[in-house]
Amino acid sequence: MAKVTDLVLLNKPGEKILLLGNHAIARGALEAGVAVFAAYPGTPSSELTDTIATIAQDAGIYMEYSTNEKVAFETALSASWSGLRSMTAMKHVGLNVAADTFMSAIGMGVEGGFVVMVADDPSMWSSQNEQDTRVFAKFANVPVLEPASTQEAKDMTKYAFEISEKFKHIVILRTTTRTSHMRGDVKLGELPSAIVNKIRRLGNFQKNSQRFVDIPAHSRAFHPKILENLENIRNEFANSPFNWIEGNGNIGIITSGLSYAYVKEALLWLNIKNIRILKLGTPFPVPFKLVEKFLDGLEKILIVEELEPVVEEQIKIWAYDKQVNVPIHGKNIVPRIYEMDTKRAVEAIAKFLEINTPIDFKSLEKKYKDIQSLLPPRPPSLCPACPHRNSFFAIKKVTKNKAILPSDIGCYTLGVLPPLNAVDTTVAMGGSIGIAHGLSIALNGAINEKISNDSQLIVATIGDSTFYHTGLPAIANAIYNKSDIIIVVLDNEITAMTGDQPNPGTGDTPHGPGKRIPIEDVVKAMGADFVEVVNPYNIKKTIEVVQKALEVKGVRVIVSRQVCALHRIGQARKKGIKLPVFKVNINKCTGCKICINTFGCPAISWDAENKKAKIDPTMCWGCGSCVQICPYGAFEVVKEGNNG
Repeated sequence: MAKVTDLVLLNKPGEKILLLGNHAIARGALEAGVAVFAAYPGTPSSELTDTIATIAQDAGIYMEYSTNEKVAFETALSASWSGLRSMTAMKHVGLNVAADTFMSAIGMGVEGGFVVMVADDPSMWSSQNEQDTRVFAKFANVPVLEPASTQEAKDMTKYAFEISEKFKHIVILRTTTRTSHMRGDVKLGELPSAIVNKIRRLGNFQKNSQRFVDIPAHSRAFHPKILENLENIRNEFANSPFNWIEGNGNIGIITSGLSYAYVKEALLWLNIKNIRILKLGTPFPVPFKLVEKFLDGLEKILIVEELEPVVEEQIKIWAYDKQVNVPIHGKNIVPRIYEMDTKRAVEAIAKFLEINTPIDFKSLEKKYKDIQSLLPPRPPSLCPACPHRNSFFAIKKVTKNKAILPSDIGCYTLGVLPPLNAVDTTVAMGGSIGIAHGLSIALNGAINEKISNDSQLIVATIGDSTFYHTGLPAIANAIYNKSDIIIVVLDNEITAMTGDQPNPGTGDTPHGPGKRIPIEDVVKAMGADFVEVVNPYNIKKTIEVVQKALEVKGVRVIVSRQVCALHRIGQARKKGIKLPVFKVNINKCTGCKICINTFGCPAISWDAENKKAKIDPTMCWGCGSCVQICPYGAFEVVKEGNNG
């Protein structure tokens, strides 16, 4: 079976292949002739980034895993200013990180087409909020394209580059979790010769301080041009191949992105045929010329869109100004929160048309909830042998539940769950250190202030990739302002949560070895008051180092370094290495449940019949931590591992 990367590089115009939405976007970028791609990985955008990383050298593309989204945006932007087609990708909250440069760059414009792929996450499957990028784009005056299928994902990406280059304007390609991860047939277009021949392209930057130096005097000239450009793009979108009117009747539905597919399916469920539909692939700016044509003869309209009323507000304001006397419904019927799906579309359209749904959804939902209540709960968990579990265990052991424990965005956020209960706050990438510092100042004062003899212990945890992403400014601030906190950097030597991407701590890049930047060297150079590196698989030593850090004042940094367990077992399997598997010696096990109630490895469970702990050998990944935490020596290694 062909690899996805081979399919994405396939130069057979007209051939149809099955692709993931993100893979289709990668193909569209190739067909557009992208030359530079920079991104920080973030679900649900990661497959696009990883695909470009894998094929970059075979396609003559410069690709980098940047330290964060702002840096990625700036890398791609400057490549565009040099005349190269460039792209960056991020999840919706990543746009917040890039926002400072993003907002300023709009007025400067682009040279080579510049596309910003932003993947939203309705229902927050892997995110801390549900923001709608279309609102951000409207705020920034940046046009948005929103695909409704994998084919459109590919074709829209290429179109986005063309629009960006034609109007010298940044363009957002907005997906959602569902559009990024859906699969469908994609008809391939032609690849440019530079991509086929692996030609690494270089640009040419033309100095122009009035354009590229964003001082207030220049910015004042930018703003009216931005608004004028946006209206020109609005007119262009009236003829976009991704916007069309279909169907007949005196009742209309306006819908955008994947909601179009849900609307079409809902109309089939409801057996409704006489409906006029305006399908929008450009939710901002809405092409009012097409809307005006669509409205002719309609008695009422329903706008079906996911999350915020972005299309609805634009059309209602326009209709009011034009004195259009047609009732327009939207978020008074269509839910404003969580993912759109066919059921929701059926319910909204049925309510709009004042008809019954073909299924009693309320009764069905009750039955589903009744069935769910019979199933055992399956909360997410840190993997077997995850080194983060050991780090959290050591922190809790030493602090005895008396510390406040701010944490960050990553696998280790799962430390919030029992039995570890080792996360008290999580806000955003890099936020753990800033929150820890703020708590230290608020509760204890700076270390050069004498406020109280009693001080609140604060221990922050942050991942290695997150440390480089946005942890550096926060730790500099904490050291500079004489904070009194412990920071444990959970260094699993990979960006694990989003798919094993490299970061500055690994030294790897898609183009070969980069320069590794050890975390301990960075914090020493910054002036941390205490720095030590530990292997969390050695629990006793980790406990000793945490205890040692308690005896020091100031900013204390412990780098807890052990490779990601999934990565470790994956490498072992590739090399045919069998990792050890452990078992419980029932003669030594007292049934104290310390292993279950304080450590919580998924491979260890309770044998209710024998009142002993037991290990599932298929889940044991051979870290040996259980041997170290059991006070009675009940865990023993099995001679032959079966997990390799």
